[in-house]
Amino acid sequence: MANKIKTPRTKELEFGGPIGALLLLVVLPGTVLYLLLTCNTDDASVFQVPSPLPQLQSLWNPFALTLLLGWVALQAVLYMLPMGSIVEGITLRDNTRLEYKINAFYAFLVSALLAGVAFMVQLPLSYVYDHFLEFAVASAIISLALSIFLYVKSLAAPESSLAPGGNSGNPLYDFFIGHELNPRVGSFDLKYFCELRPGLIGWSLINLCFLMKDIELRGTASLSMLLVCGFQALYVMDAMWHEEAILTTMDIVHDGFGFMLAFGDLCWVPFTYSLQAYFLVRHPQELSSLAALGIVLLNAIGYIIFRGSNSQKNTFRRNPSDPSVAGK
Repeated sequence: MANKIKTPRTKELEFGGPIGALLLLVVLPGTVLYLLLTCNTDDASVFQVPSPLPQLQSLWNPFALTLLLGWVALQAVLYMLPMGSIVEGITLRDNTRLEYKINAFYAFLVSALLAGVAFMVQLPLSYVYDHFLEFAVASAIISLALSIFLYVKSLAAPESSLAPGGNSGNPLYDFFIGHELNPRVGSFDLKYFCELRPGLIGWSLINLCFLMKDIELRGTASLSMLLVCGFQALYVMDAMWHEEAILTTMDIVHDGFGFMLAFGDLCWVPFTYSLQAYFLVRHPQELSSLAALGIVLLNAIGYIIFRGSNSQKNTFRRNPSDPSVAGK
């Protein structure tokens, strides 16, 4: 019955339609590489083209690709382990509700434990900093490969499973936006898995590697580096702790899973969100105790606003009649 529900053709195309989608397939990876190259120059100015540009062959590192695939595989294993709880997502257009495993915080803790072990046995974590461009390229390749798989898989998906925003009939546009809403292999939800785990947890691990590089170069980590890593680790832990809230977001409810989200989750998030720490390795910034205190207070205020507003949105999306949000 549910499979007979038709998904209407997408009429309003975003990002300039197929031409815009084609441009973004090049612009998004290019932006990541440009920002990383810029951070690695003396001036770190986006208004000055980094020179000399690296040779294409120097950006290919099979070992970096292997490490990233191993990281994704580790997170997939942690996702499938019988820990955490099972919850239902919100009701879909066909009146069904998918089940999701909530155990991202446990995955984060296990990942942190493994990172601690790597530190104790003195694995060269600074390798990530030294080959960061190569890791970014490898991540873009994984994102592209996953996107191709997702689009091919979506061609055999029932009409009821297609994304309302990615059913234009134009292969290029649907490939970019995402043709299938919640692609799964068995009970393994590919979009839900990529939303939090490999990229966000990976972001924290990348920051740790930069922290180790900072110590390697200067004998101790700078206060600015410690603050950046601490604040961003708090953000990641918050996302893991409130994992269930992601089930009401537009990414899960409305957007299909194509190149846009796959690249965003696996490449854009870990390799641009970590730019602050990447910048600080080569461009250390001295902070006084008073300045650090002010930054901590500002971050605390921002976090309180961020957490309160996101909790409100999640509550409203799940039940607009809830007393805590009714009438807002």
